[in-house]
Amino acid sequence: MNKSQGLEEAIRSEALRLGFASCGFARADAADNAGIDLRRWLEAGHHGTMGWMESRADQRVSPTALWPDARSAIALGMSYAPASDPLALAARPDLGRISVYAQGADYHKTVKKALKALARFIVEQAPSELKVFVDTAPVMEKPLAQAAGIGWQGKHTNLVSREHGSWLFLGVILTSLELEPDRAEPDYHCGSCTACLDACPTAAIGPAHRIDARRCISYLTIEHDGPIPIELREAIGNRIYGCDDCLAVCPWNRFADAAHANRAFLPRAELAAPRLADLLALDEQGFRDMFSGSPIKRIGHQRMIRNCLIAAGNSGSPALAAAIAPHLDSGDAVVAESAGWAMDQIGRLRSE
Repeated sequence: MNKSQGLEEAIRSEALRLGFASCGFARADAADNAGIDLRRWLEAGHHGTMGWMESRADQRVSPTALWPDARSAIALGMSYAPASDPLALAARPDLGRISVYAQGADYHKTVKKALKALARFIVEQAPSELKVFVDTAPVMEKPLAQAAGIGWQGKHTNLVSREHGSWLFLGVILTSLELEPDRAEPDYHCGSCTACLDACPTAAIGPAHRIDARRCISYLTIEHDGPIPIELREAIGNRIYGCDDCLAVCPWNRFADAAHANRAFLPRAELAAPRLADLLALDEQGFRDMFSGSPIKRIGHQRMIRNCLIAAGNSGSPALAAAIAPHLDSGDAVVAESAGWAMDQIGRLRSE
């Protein structure tokens, strides 16, 4: 650290050197009100089958509940802004659409590695206690990021940045240091815009910055391990892992520059536009090989096949019937039911 630099400025400079696009500071208790919203969301059942959200809610409501010695929060954002239109494959029913964030390296590993490097730098400059978090821990990164001035939570509940749009992975460092907080970002920048609400295929986004995960395609294709509700299947289209629609239509993304994206998140060729027929032909080992190093690997082979069967049914293409057929006799009841639905859907769409 230069003698002329304050600690906050030195941390911010090192964060940018390590690949983060944004860095801000807040008091550890700056976003405690978010805990009230969390409890209301859980009480309404909007978390679906994500029991882990409820089981650690007492820690999630505030960083100081998780770690009483925390005094400051350092919020960090790493850009994954795409170079191409995330909605471009909507007109290609033979291909599977994978959310932009999952087309490259696993962000958990990339962000955590950079967080740990920044943590080491901080301790060297100012001996202290600290903890690092990506989104697998019970920390509410988005409210803390807003409190630290990185951006605000849009109507779709995701963070939106003036400089980087909707395309930021978030990480948090909690520290025992007393750091000078940045000014919180106001939450009125969305104005009267309803682009994200209008774009949501399943009407999962409700009023007051509230989202019902049980209707969200990202939840249904990633977190939910049972059959996808019949009434939501057609709206899923050819999305097989996540959904970018509410992010992609945000007007603030016109300021996002793919040149600022961390190169670890550049899309892998085999994940940018995979053929449904090829994915449906994968066995367990083939699935592990294809998605090695990707966050997609954690959903497992059977859940990916389920998702691809829904997409294949929505394609209405008889050419995909041969790829669907082997799964009719699957030992996994969810996969077998999805295959039967897909066959019926292709027949129904062909006759219309």
